[in-house]
Amino acid sequence: MVRVSPVLAGHHFWRREGGRLVATPLFVALAVIETTDIVFALDSGPAVLAITRNPLIVYSSNVLAMFGLRSLYFVVSDALDRLQYLRQGLAAVLVFTGAKMIGSDWIHITPGVSVGVIGLVLGVTIAVSMWPRRTMETVPR
Repeated sequence: MVRVSPVLAGHHFWRREGGRLVATPLFVALAVIETTDIVFALDSGPAVLAITRNPLIVYSSNVLAMFGLRSLYFVVSDALDRLQYLRQGLAAVLVFTGAKMIGSDWIHITPGVSVGVIGLVLGVTIAVSMWPRRTMETVPR
């Protein structure tokens, strides 16, 4: 049993309290986040196995998901602040993905086309967000 102190100690996960080593709330937060990563990795295993039985793809996709998703979250979070229309672009990608999944019995969309559509939507979204806007003060009369 690990005792948890209610006191934060800067960026430290452990601190001494009364001569004993105790965990800080930061350690508890880290443990919860890492446990969530493991649960999602275990959850995605059956999904990958439903697509392929190739062990290299199964292992590499799970490892990359565990290492990359949290980092990608921070990239997207920062990009949402900088790119005005990125939310709409991501929503369009999710709608496309959902429609592809629902309609997969009737219409087959190849992976190449899917990646192309997603790239096109995100590219247009980023370009429109970065396009210089004219304000009323800069429009010549």
